[in-house]
Amino acid sequence: MRHGNAHRKLGVTPSHRKAMFANMAVALIENEQITSTLAKAKEMRAVVESLITLGKKGGLANRRRALSILRDEVAVRKLFSTLAERYKARQGGYTRVLKAGFRYGDAAAMGMIELVDRDVEAKGASARARKLEQTPEEAETAKV
Repeated sequence: MRHGNAHRKLGVTPSHRKAMFANMAVALIENEQITSTLAKAKEMRAVVESLITLGKKGGLANRRRALSILRDEVAVRKLFSTLAERYKARQGGYTRVLKAGFRYGDAAAMGMIELVDRDVEAKGASARARKLEQTPEEAETAKV
């Protein structure tokens, strides 16, 4: 019997896997494109697609479900406003997984997962904003 063999285990415990996918989903919603191993990217697709569907449905209960998965208010806000509006006419298939070669250290197959019709300016926007907020003294200490 093949009960309980639906998803990849990725060599980690279930709690680790759940936390990892939550962190990766927040990063994907924030940056709209991330690079990971191909197996993780393919598993991430199902997690993010279901979250975007929750965002499209709207409502307080769905917002709370998304918040319980993501644990990030900013990501949930973007999910229910920007992304829900962007994909309201699309019937699914919100993400795309592309092969990205092999990692140098262990030759693991790498993949890039991105949102379809993504905002190119979103990638790294939070890092750019943090850098602009730094005072010149903080920037000097960060360089050292």
